[in-house]
Amino acid sequence: MYRATTKGVQVTVTPRFAPERSDPERSQYFWAYTVEILNLGVDTVQLKSRHWVITDALGRVQEVRGAGVVGEQPVLPPGGHFEYTSGVPLPTSTGIMEGSYSLVTTAGEGFEAAVPAFSLDVPGEARTLN
Repeated sequence: MYRATTKGVQVTVTPRFAPERSDPERSQYFWAYTVEILNLGVDTVQLKSRHWVITDALGRVQEVRGAGVVGEQPVLPPGGHFEYTSGVPLPTSTGIMEGSYSLVTTAGEGFEAAVPAFSLDVPGEARTLN
């Protein structure tokens, strides 16, 4: 489990290797990751967009930007939370992923909430990421 808090918004990520969706002989590896976003602050916030930076074991970087998460732009009142599961494919058996969510308060203040860097590792594999 990986966790970061920015301006009262706590983001927790739990990655899991998905062998049933992977084919190592074809250099296809897949991870599912569950994200919980918890509003520990006093203002209601809405998640507007996401930005991911995904790096494989060979140092190749892929950036992903888009509106919301899993087709939603959740609104989180104080104490509110939102949880979702998504996935990421890689051509290597290890990698790392990190990013941020763009949020806005009901007062119109925008800010970036950090998503902590988290490891994508096949269980039992030696980590070779730079």
